[in-house]
Amino acid sequence: MKPTELGFIIVGRILAPWGIEGKLKVEVETDFPQRFAPSSLVYVKHLPMTIESSRWHKGKAVIKLNTIDSIEAARPLQGQAIEIRHDQVYPLPDGQYYRFQIIGLKVKTTVGESLGTISEILSTESNDNYIVRQINREILIPAIDDVVKSIDLDKGEMLIEPIDGLLTLNQKGD
Repeated sequence: MKPTELGFIIVGRILAPWGIEGKLKVEVETDFPQRFAPSSLVYVKHLPMTIESSRWHKGKAVIKLNTIDSIEAARPLQGQAIEIRHDQVYPLPDGQYYRFQIIGLKVKTTVGESLGTISEILSTESNDNYIVRQINREILIPAIDDVVKSIDLDKGEMLIEPIDGLLTLNQKGD
C-alpha cells in the first residue's frame, strides 16, 4: 500500500476495462485482497464507490463499481489508483507496520546521531532494507531486530543500533 495526498492509501490500480458492462481489471497492491470483496467501499479520484461484484482472473481482480455501467465510462479510469482512507486500514499486530508508516521516518542511532529519513524500502528474501537518505549520502539499514531497536510513529522516528561497518560501508556519494 502506498500513501497519497489527503489521507488516502493506494490498494490497487485500474489496468483496463473488462467487457462492455463497465467492469474493470485491477492490479492489486495490498496484502489484503478482501478489500475487493462485494460491498467494499473504495475511492477512485477521491470519489467514494462501492464494489458491486468481484472475481479473480489470472491473479488480477475484476471488479464492478456501482457508478460505472459501460465500457465508455470505464475507459477514462484506466491507470487510476483505487484507494482507501487511512481510517479503513486494518490494524496490524504489535511490532508490524505498513510501508507507508515507515517511509518518511527520521532515523537516529541509539547515541543520538541523526542519519536521515527513510525514503524507500527494498524487499529481499531474507528481510526488508530501509534506504535512508541524507544530503550527501545514502545508507542501507537492514530491517532486523539486531539493528532496529524501536519505532515511534507519534514522533516519526526510528531508533537503530548500527552493527559494525553499517555506517561506513553503505555510504554513497562521499
